[in-house]
Amino acid sequence: MPYCQNCGGEITGRFCGSCGAPAPGEPPPASGESRFRPSPSSFSPAPPPAASAGMTDNVASALCYLLGLLTGIIFLLISPYNQNRTVRFHAFQSIFLHLAIIVVSLVIVPALGVALGSLVWLGLSPLLSIGFIGVWLYMMYTAYQNQRVVLPIIGPLAERQA
Repeated sequence: MPYCQNCGGEITGRFCGSCGAPAPGEPPPASGESRFRPSPSSFSPAPPPAASAGMTDNVASALCYLLGLLTGIIFLLISPYNQNRTVRFHAFQSIFLHLAIIVVSLVIVPALGVALGSLVWLGLSPLLSIGFIGVWLYMMYTAYQNQRVVLPIIGPLAERQA
């Protein structure tokens, strides 16, 4: 069975069943003659192009903040997004932001509660929780709007990593 020199497909008759190129040694087709001979496989729908698959940068950037450490790390591992500088910045900033929230919540506020009394703990804890939720939602919103908000201390670290 001969194979096409053009695409490597199987040649059936005088033309390639895949690309329509003439078989070796065949004259080029006449002006009215069709080069393409449809095969049963040519009627199957074509797969969608690879470039259309995936998310836009703003959606991926916003999703970096969704679950903090987890989604930040995931977007650093997924291949089309780990090469995008914008998504990498948001992923690193999300990781650093959530690490800072964990450190403040579990280390600094309890230490202040011990040093200044339990009333400080009872007063600071809900306020910080509301503040952390506000910053988290704000970062997701601005990332979705294609805005780049660089947080103090954390942002420059994320920019260097991205």
